[in-house]
Amino acid sequence: MSTSQQIKQRLTWTSVRLWSRKHEQTLSGYTFLLPTILSVLIFIVIPVGFSFYISFFNFNFLSPATDFVGLHNYISLFTSDRFWTVLLNTSRYVIGVVPFGIAVSLGLALLINRKLPGINFFRSAYFSPVITSSIAVALIWKWVFDPSWGILNFLLDKVGITGITWLGDPNLAIWCLAIMSVWSGAGYNMILFLAGLQGISKEYYDAAIVDGAGRLQLFRYITWPLLSPTTFFVFVVGIIGSLQVFDIVLLVTNATGGPGGSTRTIVFYMWEQGFKYYNMGFASAMAYVLFFFIFVLTLINWRFTGRLVHYQ
Repeated sequence: MSTSQQIKQRLTWTSVRLWSRKHEQTLSGYTFLLPTILSVLIFIVIPVGFSFYISFFNFNFLSPATDFVGLHNYISLFTSDRFWTVLLNTSRYVIGVVPFGIAVSLGLALLINRKLPGINFFRSAYFSPVITSSIAVALIWKWVFDPSWGILNFLLDKVGITGITWLGDPNLAIWCLAIMSVWSGAGYNMILFLAGLQGISKEYYDAAIVDGAGRLQLFRYITWPLLSPTTFFVFVVGIIGSLQVFDIVLLVTNATGGPGGSTRTIVFYMWEQGFKYYNMGFASAMAYVLFFFIFVLTLINWRFTGRLVHYQ
């Protein structure tokens, strides 16, 4: 065998080895990814696809999805007065949670963004509601709002205000739920704002102080504009999360959505139709309508609110 043939044969074997090693590495990578891929496929992709499928059927758990109704579930949803009432309730909840949640969490972040003795204790204390069980949160606040022996009415009684049924008044109940959510979620957003505050260079503040800026001016012209990326993220995620509120409504109202349906939100109504009345086709249609609302609102926020975001 000539020298050129030997060199050609060696190059061929080298290419085969490299090809084999590359595919072995690829196979090993997919082997490690296989559990995650299967989990996403089984618990997300297939249920989401099946939910879209049964939204065109009159489906319940007792019979297979054979009664095709087309867009009837979607049409019934938009022509239902209860759906628009539920949408109004959810909108009130979002209005109560998102802006006040941003204000409270930003205020807490400004308070703990200091190097003081024991500041870590306050950071942990403010964050603790985030990791508290939703059942515990519901029990605590049901006691706070209890008209007979709740702490809130007890304090108001000291100043001559009596007889307020917080969770029993249709005009107050949804706002009470919003207060609960602000309290339980402020710690998480506080951490985000704290990270944003600590990412602002001190040089901006030093230069502004030299020019005679006060605390309000520092916040207005430096802190607030440079926190706009964090605020935008908290705002968008807050709207998405508030539109999907469910557990606190279920626990506080004892799965009734009362009083008088005033706390019945979209996801609660979806659960009620699907798992209480077994109207899974209608509930699935509502899930996709909610997805469409969230998608459109996110696009609108990204298109218009995103313009107000400033980066360093």
